[in-house]
Amino acid sequence: MKTIFVTGSNRGLGLEFVKQFESNGFKVIAACRNPRLADNLNSIKGNIEVVKLDINSGSDFENISTIYKNENIDILINNAGIIGLNKKMIGEINYEDWKNVFQTNVLGPTMIVEKLLSQIARSEKKLIVSISSKLGSIEENSGGGQYAYRASKAALNAVNKSLSIDLIDKGITSIVISPGWVKTDMGGQNADITVHDSVTQMRRLIESVTINDTGKFFNFDGDIIKW
Repeated sequence: MKTIFVTGSNRGLGLEFVKQFESNGFKVIAACRNPRLADNLNSIKGNIEVVKLDINSGSDFENISTIYKNENIDILINNAGIIGLNKKMIGEINYEDWKNVFQTNVLGPTMIVEKLLSQIARSEKKLIVSISSKLGSIEENSGGGQYAYRASKAALNAVNKSLSIDLIDKGITSIVISPGWVKTDMGGQNADITVHDSVTQMRRLIESVTINDTGKFFNFDGDIIKW
């Protein structure tokens, strides 16, 4: 049985990843900031372990590394992320907010890769997936604004590219995926794709990628996004 580790699993895309992968025969390690308050997550029946992980807490990363030191983790999904205050115009930027966005969207995913690297390397699938955004594409940026969020996702993409180069000798595949504009708390109800449909297509992509795909920036439907 393959094992998948999902961050930000208490709602939205993360919660749906947990549901779908568990129903498809995976053992799921579902990480979230406050497991005691994650009612929707805790209500899911099946082969699921819920574990505490505040993506901004160094001690939580150390605990995760210790708890799962003997686990083989086939797939790591770096899903946890925030959009921040989302000020759209230059002159309205809150630089404290930038720190929070980069800590969550860039440093957190990088740290969890470090802490679970040996567990991923000795697994069968050996896959790191980071949930990015088309808004992180420099070439696709035709609307401006959303400085902190765009910059953080572009930085996450750059981290992934380096991972794909540095870890290929270990047989590890590392990719980024844009989930599309999804009807979540972040995306809002005017978004054009449901959580279920986005995750269904991403799950199929995740299960089909090989080492030949390492370093790529995918759309949820499998199309390649320009950097």
